[in-house]
Amino acid sequence: MDYLISEGYPSAAQKFASEANIHPTSGVNSIQERIEVREAIHSGDIQNAIERINELNPLLLERDHSLHFALLRCQLVEMIRKCPLHSDDPKPAINFAEKELAPRAPTNPQFLHELECTMTLLIYEHHKLPSDLATMLEPAFRKDLAQRVNEALLREQGERTKAKLFDLVRLRAWSEQKARESKKDIPDHLSLGLERMPSGRGKEPMHSNGEGEAMVA
Repeated sequence: MDYLISEGYPSAAQKFASEANIHPTSGVNSIQERIEVREAIHSGDIQNAIERINELNPLLLERDHSLHFALLRCQLVEMIRKCPLHSDDPKPAINFAEKELAPRAPTNPQFLHELECTMTLLIYEHHKLPSDLATMLEPAFRKDLAQRVNEALLREQGERTKAKLFDLVRLRAWSEQKARESKKDIPDHLSLGLERMPSGRGKEPMHSNGEGEAMVA
């Protein structure tokens, strides 16, 4: 259940709660809101994400300065993305950095370093960026931030930020490693038992909006 809540699958969570005859936690009710925040970040609409976060928890970004700075930095990256070298006017991005990020940068050496790296994007053509800078323009940059935001919202709601399922998988991997180190007689491959069932009986993969089925072991 906590996996469905933390990873954002509202339909599956409600169905699981109904079939298991358990009362869903408050986290179920906020899944859709967290999905909308996540999708806004994934699409690069950071301002919309910030507004939705403030609607869900008006104090979160006031308390979590690091998360707030990360969101503003990502917003700056998206503005720079839209103004390649020798193309659109970079002044909006520069003005945004001066107004929103520069006042916060001196409060934390990491903030200052991240701001300097981000502003360096204005110097290079995007297809010629060094690898350490190019990562800011990759989808994983948005994805990592969306995960941080999701965990922060769950933490504020008193929910687990990581599902117990992940702990069980890590424990299983650790146990298998120890068994192999001890030269135990175990197969070369140990299945988790999550493969698709034959004859089309397996569940379809869950979509990112949660409107699908989850495989529950």
